[in-house]
Amino acid sequence: MTTTENTTRIHTIDAAGKRLGKIATEAATVLMGKDQATFAKHIIEDVRVEIQNVSKMDIPEKKKGEIYQSYSGYPGGRKTETLEHLGERLGYAEVVRRTVRGMLPKNTHQDRLMKQLIVSE
Repeated sequence: MTTTENTTRIHTIDAAGKRLGKIATEAATVLMGKDQATFAKHIIEDVRVEIQNVSKMDIPEKKKGEIYQSYSGYPGGRKTETLEHLGERLGYAEVVRRTVRGMLPKNTHQDRLMKQLIVSE
């Protein structure tokens, strides 16, 4: 019987003073494994991405008015809310999670990749 060694790579991103899009792009790139020479679309990399100091990230006033939408599928089920309100209600960690999710491929890997993302305020 052979033993395999756990070789999980941990990539840490400090969000203090950085823009939301730059943070999310870096996280999505590392989660998909596009920063590695061994990149393949069908393989999920063994990497954890930790984003720290999310509450200190730089969000301009114009971006705070950006509208986030969700739709339940029922008539009249569309909900809209601004980024600033969403950040106050659920925390800016949720804003980062939603932004990274939007940058990942829309397939069965998306949920597995999101489990490898750790966001702390």
